[in-house]
Amino acid sequence: MEMMTNLINTALATFVDVLPIAAVLLGFQILVLRQKPRHLSRILIGLVYVLLGLTFFLVGLEKALFPVGKAMAEQLTHPAFTGQPLDALSVDWTKYMWVYAFAWMIGFATTIAEPSLIAVSLKAEEIAGGSLSALGLRLAVALGVAFGVTIGSYRIVSGDSLGYYIMAGYVVVIVMTFFASKMIVPLAYDSGGVTTSTVTVPVLAALGLGLAVAVPGRSALLDGFGLIAFASVFPIISVLGYDILSTWYLRRKKSNSQKAKVEVEV
Repeated sequence: MEMMTNLINTALATFVDVLPIAAVLLGFQILVLRQKPRHLSRILIGLVYVLLGLTFFLVGLEKALFPVGKAMAEQLTHPAFTGQPLDALSVDWTKYMWVYAFAWMIGFATTIAEPSLIAVSLKAEEIAGGSLSALGLRLAVALGVAFGVTIGSYRIVSGDSLGYYIMAGYVVVIVMTFFASKMIVPLAYDSGGVTTSTVTVPVLAALGLGLAVAVPGRSALLDGFGLIAFASVFPIISVLGYDILSTWYLRRKKSNSQKAKVEVEV
């Protein structure tokens, strides 16, 4: 009974969230363009699918992924596991290696499963005519998020200032922008936004708050938040880096091929 009530409440909340989007689209179609929406029945059926999918997905996150992520963070930072006493005056960051490993893997896994990233990568592959791989883009973004979440977890454990890390990250982004291909820069910047969506945000929020509560001397308010910022910056770096390395490799391969051709002709 409790599960059914939760499903109904989540479905109603999802309907309220999706309704403004549908109203804007239909409003512009009817009032501005003054045209009847094409395939209205398909649109309504698709809207029902979206509502059902989001409802079950959100309930699954609340009942499974979110509690598991929080429990893992608490267990990995427990004094009995790390050997770090709760009343310690200073924190030894080397005692939290398993936390960093978990942060890396959960950052990678949640990003690979992120629906918004899947949608953007498939559309990018379609527009690029196959020159850009959807799987390659997803892997590059996932590696960036994994690395960023790991650094963010270290930041929570060490108690360092969040601002320095984020500013340094954006400085790297600005420098790499000048060396990356012009066509990949907008996609790389968007890649940082699509990672902070339905799957990634609740899991990373649970991980950050769990760490801040468990690590001695850390504040849930000051230190528990910020992992999502790392998950936004580092994917941009990884995608730009992927493009720079790919371009360099192709140029080198082409150069070696031309040298070999000249040697054969000689």
